Amino acid sequence: MNLRGMVNKFTQITNPNTKITWKQSNGYTTNAAGKRLPKFINLTIDANIQALSSSALTHTNGLNIVVTMRSVYMYGNALAVVRADQLGGDELIFPEVPGTSDKTWLITTVVETWPDWCHVIVTLQKN
Repeated sequence: MNLRGMVNKFTQITNPNTKITWKQSNGYTTNAAGKRLPKFINLTIDANIQALSSSALTHTNGLNIVVTMRSVYMYGNALAVVRADQLGGDELIFPEVPGTSDKTWLITTVVETWPDWCHVIVTLQKN
C-alpha cells in the first residue's frame, strides 16, 4: 500500500509538490592532495517540503540548534550520514523560499523509511 501516494493527493491541495534535485551519495574520490571529495548521483524528483513539526522544533530548541531546517517527504530512501557504514551524506537542492534561487540542504535526520518513500529533516548549508 502506497500510503504517501494516498495522503499526498490531499496535502498538495494546500502545499503542492516541488521538483527538487536529490544528490544521492555515491562514495568519494581522493584528489592529488589526499583530500576526499564526495561523489553524487543527481536525480530529479517530486517532494513535499514542509515546516518542521512543533515536536521537532522543541527537540532542536532543547539542543540549542539555531539553523534553518525543513521537513521533506519524498519517494526513495535517502540517507543521512551513517558513520559506522561509511554511507550517506545525501543532499537536496531546492529554494529556501519558493521563487528564489536554489540552496543546498543536507539530510540530517531520517524520520521515517518505507519501501518506496521516506520522511527526512534537512538543514540549510552555507553555499
